[in-house]
Amino acid sequence: MYPITPIILAGGKGERLWPLSRQDYPKQILPLVNETSLLTDTAERVSHAEYFHAPIVICNDAIRFFVLEQLNDYPPSHVVIEPVGRNTAPAIAIAALMLKAQQNAEALMLILPSDHAISDINGFLTMIERSTAFAKKHKLVIFGMKPDSSHTGYGYIKCGKNVGEGGYQVEAFVEKPDAATAQTYVDSGEYDWNSGMFLMTAGAYLEELARYAPEVLAHATLALEHAQDDLNFLRLSEEHFASCPNISIDYAIMEKTTNAIVVPAEIGWSDLGSWDAVWQMTEKDEHGNAKKGDVLIQDCSDSYLRSDEGQLLACSGLNNMVVVNTRDATFVGPMDHLGNIKELTKILNNNNRKEIKNHMVSFRPWGNYTLLVEQPGFQVKRIVVKCGGKLSLQSHYHRSEHWVVVRGTAKVTCEEKAFILHENESTFIPSGSKHRLENPGKIDLELIEIQVGSYLGEDDIVRYDDVYGRNH
Repeated sequence: MYPITPIILAGGKGERLWPLSRQDYPKQILPLVNETSLLTDTAERVSHAEYFHAPIVICNDAIRFFVLEQLNDYPPSHVVIEPVGRNTAPAIAIAALMLKAQQNAEALMLILPSDHAISDINGFLTMIERSTAFAKKHKLVIFGMKPDSSHTGYGYIKCGKNVGEGGYQVEAFVEKPDAATAQTYVDSGEYDWNSGMFLMTAGAYLEELARYAPEVLAHATLALEHAQDDLNFLRLSEEHFASCPNISIDYAIMEKTTNAIVVPAEIGWSDLGSWDAVWQMTEKDEHGNAKKGDVLIQDCSDSYLRSDEGQLLACSGLNNMVVVNTRDATFVGPMDHLGNIKELTKILNNNNRKEIKNHMVSFRPWGNYTLLVEQPGFQVKRIVVKCGGKLSLQSHYHRSEHWVVVRGTAKVTCEEKAFILHENESTFIPSGSKHRLENPGKIDLELIEIQVGSYLGEDDIVRYDDVYGRNH
């Protein structure tokens, strides 16, 4: 029966959770309901060796180093980099092709989004266990979540004939309905929420893909054949993967196949697709308030109140509201209007607002930096370099830099000179000079960097050597 190979899809953007989720810092790598990220939580729930092989993770280029760091305790067998987003059908095709080559066509794969929350882990494992018999018979199993409300943010699956062992033939897939229609689905007892989680053999998926979406299979095959190893990653061919149709597994296969089985379950599941969903999954006080961070409330009820980066958020007289405060942006809105956030992010994007892409805290494979002050001609950053972290050997055309170590030990290279800086010591890096910063110590290195120059953009960088394989 076991083990099964989990396929963790980590390419989503999480636009409905702005301002916490950004284009280069999507929701799957955020700690939304626990102290660990959703990605880590996903890997942890499939870490039982008696059930599962090490997972294959498919992600985009921007978060590849987050994936390795956050899955340090649950190392994947492969991390595959999608050069462009092409939805779930091509991504799953890549995983199925890999499993078929590494094991055989009968290899079981469990498709899991990386940004969902599940509270009943034992129920999750039981759901999978009772579904393997269907998958071994070359059925495409989709897990349906029993609805507890007439939610309009989920797709629905209509259950058909009972085929025993907790499974039903899929009669129909239904797109996100309006409120009245959703209520009729729930009242009928015949519909489940579409969870986006699947169990099937690699061969069964590839057979259905060849039948219903052959173009996806053809270009995914070429993208994998021309993939290249890149440090600890497998980078798909951009030319061939970009030629794949941008299509989900639902549209490509599940709505067309006659071979699908739905297995309903109640496992405390949420796709955390909006702030009200996060509120529902978060512990609340006696007045229904869920809060995270430095939050002070007075006469508030049924609200989600969050402040990141250590800033005080004080709220008074709020009911049924969402307030999310980050260092550079704040969102305030009522629970029943959260569908507008996606449109709001489009407006931000159209206005080229940097708040849609990056946080004030930017993460890199060596650590992170926080923008503290930004003014014409200069800016100040707090830089944290992890133990063993090493920035690229680089130079800048338009700026010079002053470094002051406030914690830990820094190894500095500037042109031909290399030296050590300790706490409360500083150095100057002239514009145009080749330089590198490293942390040779046993604790994180923290320093303050003051940049001075006519242009301070992150693209003013020339890399000569980089241990993380970056070239720009």
